[in-house]
Amino acid sequence: MSQAIADWNDAAACKGRDTSVFFPPTVTEKKEDRLLREAAAKAMCQGCPVKDACLADAMTKRDFNGIWGGLTEDERRALSRLT
Repeated sequence: MSQAIADWNDAAACKGRDTSVFFPPTVTEKKEDRLLREAAAKAMCQGCPVKDACLADAMTKRDFNGIWGGLTEDERRALSRLT
């Protein structure tokens, strides 16, 4: 892995912020709450300088838990079926 990819999280827009919105809670979540949480996470990803590296890392690791690179678990699963 290149140094730039390995250190992508150092430049992430979410670094040092509350990242709990990127992952589902341990209790059942209402659909409305999930949509609000996902929108908050995606808003943090929007314009992130390392969004593509974040997504590439999650796809390489096949990490389908949480939001990475601005995509939800379902969106990344669908993307992985296309590639």
